Amino acid sequence: MSTLTTSTTGSTAPTPDAGPSRENATRNAWLIVMNREIVVRALNKTFLVGLLVSIVLIAALAGFFAWQDSRTESFDVAVPAGDTTAAAAVGSAVAVAEEQDAGVRIGTVEVADDDAARAALADGDADAWLHEGDDGWVLAARGEPDGALTQLLAAGVEKEVLERNAAAAGTSVTELSAGSGLTTERLDGSAIDSGTLFFASFALALLFFLGAIGSGQMIAGSVVEEKQSRLVEIMATAVPLRHLLVGKILGSSVIALGQNVIFAGVGLVALSFTPMAGMLPALSTSLVWFVLFFAVGFLGLAALFAVSGALASRTEDLQHTTTPMMMAVMGTYFLTFSASGTFETVLSYVPITNVVSMPVRVLSGEAVWWEPLVSLLVLAAFTWVALLVCERAYRGALMQTGGRLSWRQALRAEA
Repeated sequence: MSTLTTSTTGSTAPTPDAGPSRENATRNAWLIVMNREIVVRALNKTFLVGLLVSIVLIAALAGFFAWQDSRTESFDVAVPAGDTTAAAAVGSAVAVAEEQDAGVRIGTVEVADDDAARAALADGDADAWLHEGDDGWVLAARGEPDGALTQLLAAGVEKEVLERNAAAAGTSVTELSAGSGLTTERLDGSAIDSGTLFFASFALALLFFLGAIGSGQMIAGSVVEEKQSRLVEIMATAVPLRHLLVGKILGSSVIALGQNVIFAGVGLVALSFTPMAGMLPALSTSLVWFVLFFAVGFLGLAALFAVSGALASRTEDLQHTTTPMMMAVMGTYFLTFSASGTFETVLSYVPITNVVSMPVRVLSGEAVWWEPLVSLLVLAAFTWVALLVCERAYRGALMQTGGRLSWRQALRAEA
């Protein structure tokens, strides 16, 4: 519907009734704010450089592990000429290295006597010297013999000496070792070893830390900048403060979640080129749970960081107002990747630590199928309460100027 206005010349012109369109714009204000937050963050050079550097570091770290795994070390072992047991021990060590895919190549250098062996070590023609001593066998080198080489030659010497002694006793190694085979069995039902589990815990805790700190600080800084420049007073005339908060929370959450998904994806692709490639299915499942928990939990964290920005009156105040949040995030980081046993079980139900601890328990096989669901509901309840409280504090603090505010003052202020 249109109304007519009369100009100074007496003519009439229709003026659109902006009521419905203005109401729609107000209703969708949070969406406009969210899009603005995403675009501003995505085009921020510091953020893009940091994202690129992090991706390169993850890929480089995985490449280093892959290179370490594929690297082959070569050793030449001096053995006395005519000593069939020593030569056979080296041959057995070569077989063990190939069977275990140890990445070690062992060659043999025959020497005439002890002096020739020492000369070979001094000249670099041999890396170690294997010979029989007065009480057992000796592996000599210019310095400390390589650990991997020592283990392989120890296995080779043991095999050959056992065969020699068994033949002298009129039996065989097979008969002597009958029934001595040992198999392993895990009673916890997990296929993940402790080293891999610790690595996964550290990786998830680091993902949480980077996402929470980076995006949290960004939203707090954005709020206080708009407040300090008085821009928020202009925005408040067109956008309800509640919509302003929702838009900032959702925009920051999208960026933080997208960043973590990128890091996790790069990490999984990189791990496929390392010895941990066999763990990818289990790690992928754990990462899916982590993404779900992070998506829910960060909404509450973003709201808390937004209020931290609203409590400040200038950028210099942020160090004080964000300290509690920074301590909480750092505490979560240090507690979760080092936790174990009952303590980790408790953390897997405590918001915000369950963002990391529950996916880790899923990976280890300790969590029953319903536990992640219950923990996620607990986190969702915490987030809902945090949003309600933060919405009230945000509206009470955002328009207050003149100094730093406390949470109590923000909650009591008229919104």
